[in-house]
This record gives sequence, C-alpha cells and structure tokens, in this order.
Amino acid sequence: MSRFSELHSFVQVAIKGSFAAAALDEGVTPAMLGRRMDALEKRLGVKLVHRSTRGLHLTELGEQLLERAPRLLKEFEELEADISASGAIVKGTLRVSAPASFGRLHVAPHALAFNQRFPHLKLAFNLTDSVADLVGEGYDMSIRIGEVLDPNYVAVRLFGNRRVVCATPRYLAQHGTPRTLEDLAGHNCLAFTSQGGQQRGWMFQREGKMVALKVDGNMACNDGELLYSWICQGVGLGWRSTWEIHKELASGQLVTVLDEFALPDYDIKAVYPHQRFLPVKTRQFIDYLKAIYQSPGYWNR
Repeated sequence: MSRFSELHSFVQVAIKGSFAAAALDEGVTPAMLGRRMDALEKRLGVKLVHRSTRGLHLTELGEQLLERAPRLLKEFEELEADISASGAIVKGTLRVSAPASFGRLHVAPHALAFNQRFPHLKLAFNLTDSVADLVGEGYDMSIRIGEVLDPNYVAVRLFGNRRVVCATPRYLAQHGTPRTLEDLAGHNCLAFTSQGGQQRGWMFQREGKMVALKVDGNMACNDGELLYSWICQGVGLGWRSTWEIHKELASGQLVTVLDEFALPDYDIKAVYPHQRFLPVKTRQFIDYLKAIYQSPGYWNR
C-alpha cells in the first residue's frame, strides 16, 4: 500500500466527512479506505481520526496533517506529470479556439513552427469571436482576452493588453485631437458591433470609475480587420486593442489619444478545463505561446 494512496485517502475522507462519500469519489470500497487510514495511523504512530456512529472528526494532529497534505500531494502530482511529459511523445490532436483577429495575427502564424517541433501532433484551430464551450464542443483550450469567470476553467496569463483610442496623424491634423471624453462627440467614431460589443459604448476610466460612453460615426461593421483598415485610412477614430495595432503605434502610422482615460491593462489568457492532469500537448502549446509573447520586442515588431 503506497504512502501516496494513504495520504490521498486521508485527505478525501477529511474533506468529504465520511468514508462512504470519499470511497464513492475514489471508486473504491469504504473498507479499502478504512484499511488505508489504519495503515497511515499505524505508520505515523498517532490517531488522526475519531470514528463513531455519529460520524467522524479529525484529531488535533489530523488537522495539522490536513493543513499540509493537499499541497504535498499536488507537488507530487506535478512532479510526476513533469517527468512523464519530458519523455512523452506529444501526439494526438490539439483543438484550439481563439478570437478571430487575434488568432489570425498571433496564434496561427506560430502554428507551423510548433508543428515542426511536434510532428506527431495534429492542430485544429477554430477562429471565432463567439465564446466556445470547451467541454461541450470538445476543445482542449482557448485563448480569451479579458476576464474569465467560469470556475470550471483554469486561466494562464500569456501577456497583457490595453484598449486605446487611436487615429492617423492626418485625421487628427484635419479634425483636431480630443482632449476630453466629451470631445469625442465632435469626431467620427468608427463602431465595432459584433455581438453587441461596442454598441454599449467605448469604455474608459475617469476619477477611478468605469465610464461607458456612447459614440457616433458614419461607418460601423462587425469585422475587426475592416475597422482596422478604416482607421489606418484616416476615416475616423477607433477603440482598439494594442495587440492589433502595436506595429502601427511603433511606426507612428497610428497614434493614441485620451490615454489618461484608458482602462487598466487586462490579460490575454490561455484557458482550459479543470482536470487532474493537464495533457502534455496542451501544456506544451501554452508554454510555447507564452515564451513567444513574453520574448523582448515581440509586440514591437
């Protein structure tokens, strides 16, 4: 009987509050858990659990063990996963969902080199601005921009992003540079309307509070690349993410305005369902993208 099994069973019994519930979760009999608990107590030479017809409760030493045991078990599982991954052949199919424009600019271009690194792995991308149900639709992971609220998912930060108001220098020279949020009323503000997105307004921060500002312009669309092209042609102002326009900002083709009202940076994240062991293929792709995005100068190329 392994020490890992004994300790794991102790934690399950302590958390579930009964041998029956813990046994059901582990897929073994209550008698098996009882033997593991007896073996653990015998080996340690202490009493960890008081059992009676009314239930069970931990002793003082049992409480101390429960405080540290989950962390030890997690570290052991991570160690096993790391060692196993080092010698494993990465194969199968990796299914990834990502926002359409971000996927085209910052995910798909890196797929070939990743595939060459792991030739036994097939890649399948779904580039869409709809939020994918990872479990229901069978995805291994997705790229999300902004908040991830689902407690059933794990989110790993890949890089930071900011939303800014931008325009060409030519547009600003012709129409003036807005200095306040109210100045936007006198400008041609190009709207992105996919799934209600900017229909609720452009978001800013003023005096520590979020502000949703309704804007107006003579052109709107549900395609980020089309909106980007209008901005670069000097048609009007746009509210865009820095991951989309970082090259143009670096070259001076576009400039930002109203920066003092911009929202704080938020994260670009890799998201995957909670699971006991993260598949090697998923972890490798997340680590691969993280290394690229965090390499010096990537967002200024």
